[in-house]
Amino acid sequence: MIASVTGEVEAVGLDRAVVRVGGVGMLVHATPTTLAGLVLGREARLATSLVVREDSLTLYGFADDDERAVFETMQTVSGVGPRLALAMLAVHTPDALRRAVAGEDLAALQRVPGIGKKGAQRIVLEIGDKLGVPTGAPGESPAPAGPVVAPEVVAALVQLGWSEKVAVDAVDTVTAGDGAADVPAVLRAALQHLGGHRRG
Repeated sequence: MIASVTGEVEAVGLDRAVVRVGGVGMLVHATPTTLAGLVLGREARLATSLVVREDSLTLYGFADDDERAVFETMQTVSGVGPRLALAMLAVHTPDALRRAVAGEDLAALQRVPGIGKKGAQRIVLEIGDKLGVPTGAPGESPAPAGPVVAPEVVAALVQLGWSEKVAVDAVDTVTAGDGAADVPAVLRAALQHLGGHRRG
């Protein structure tokens, strides 16, 4: 199993990146939040999980080992594949998922696109205490000041299936209209805001 990759970032897309490792470009699928932390031309380390199928080998990347562990644990739930597990981490931090499961917060789990009430109930029932206890503070940290990120976040939301108008409205709502904040924080907030809305 490929547990991690370290190398120069050659390309970054909305749902994947290419990291050059020993002369080989490794294609790694990741959350928009993780991808937003990568810088072209700079070295990066991603914890990884290799998903093997009959017709494919797909590498998923994470900011740290904890995210990877949560990703792999979530796939032990019936009906949850790697794409849905990755979507959970796009909307929630690992600790937020731990709190949602431990507190049987079905509404929080349903903010993830593709998870309905029955799916949320199944996750709570089948995961139990496998995720462990939260390690951080209950609240999400506020978004630090940064460059204007609205266009990047809107593009990521459109790529994930929402219309441009819905994406723009969501970004305006979570940034109070200024669009100046940290990309991962704004994207996560927008995804949470859109959790109850249909795509399109």
